[in-house]
Amino acid sequence: MSNRYTIQRRGLLGGGAALAAGAAFPALAQDNKRIVVGTWGGDYSRLLAKNIETPILVPKGWDVVKDEANDPPRRAKVLAERSLRRGTSDIQGVSAANMYEMNEQGTIEQLDYSKIPNAANLIPAMKYPYGVGHIFSGKVILYNPKLMAAPASFADTLDPKHGAKLGIIDIQYQYTMLAAGMASGGSVSNFEPGKERLIACKKAGARIYPSNEAFAQALKTEEIACGIMWKARAVQWQNAGINVSTVAPKEGVPMYISGFVMPKNAPNKAGGYAWLDAMLAPSAQEAFAIDMGYNPTVKNAKVAPDLRERIGFTEEEQKRLVDLDYGYMAKNDSAFKEWWDKSFKG
Repeated sequence: MSNRYTIQRRGLLGGGAALAAGAAFPALAQDNKRIVVGTWGGDYSRLLAKNIETPILVPKGWDVVKDEANDPPRRAKVLAERSLRRGTSDIQGVSAANMYEMNEQGTIEQLDYSKIPNAANLIPAMKYPYGVGHIFSGKVILYNPKLMAAPASFADTLDPKHGAKLGIIDIQYQYTMLAAGMASGGSVSNFEPGKERLIACKKAGARIYPSNEAFAQALKTEEIACGIMWKARAVQWQNAGINVSTVAPKEGVPMYISGFVMPKNAPNKAGGYAWLDAMLAPSAQEAFAIDMGYNPTVKNAKVAPDLRERIGFTEEEQKRLVDLDYGYMAKNDSAFKEWWDKSFKG
């Protein structure tokens, strides 16, 4: 990616004294054509540039720079900057669960949708008072049809019988606990019943991978035969030649919504609104469906029938789509992470 779109994270995070004094980077951000976007790095950041910034915003004179990091440090940074008159970012990319948490902390703007014309076509479930859904998918079962028969449920998948052929992704701890809970009689509002199941899987040899990419590599080499992941990721891996199929679990399909919020003290709110509007343009949404395998959040995006079949859900499966209990997840996240690190991973 060109340096025009990426600035080194240490450059944004460093200089704490100057930042507190309102100097250095905030002065740079006063340029009313500069938009600072906090986002994950890697392919996602690259595709934001390819599908949103380069074709839509740059021709209009906007200069987009990125603050790339995983979402916990970015959310912590927004919280730490809450008392400043000007923060250091105009837009932040987070999951719907983390949108909720940031709103509860009082760090993000209540959006004026009249400033986002393309939001007129936004699917209602993707429209939050404090954030906008960018893309969505669902948590499904992934399996290698060469190595095993198709599981029907989370319970069939998160089962000690698979031993070391079951893969679990460390950074997906919340959603793995959710799936295990649903497999064990729990719900989106009660993960507790799944803890015993996960510990039994770990004792039976289930492999834990640090990232989505490491999990994909294990699928590719056939080190593992099954696991759970977002359907969109499975589509990407299928496109890369990995032998993986998907099943919508019978317990329900938890939704994942990735979107963007605006810090209350964003230095360029006009730029933030321009970015959000460009994000919802049909062309950008259609390109993300092709490049990432996620479903568009606007109703006027046109997705080819064969692609829609691969990335979406049948009418019957759509009835099993389940939104998350964001309040429950936000309230218990620290406890979930502590249990995961100390009791499960041990």
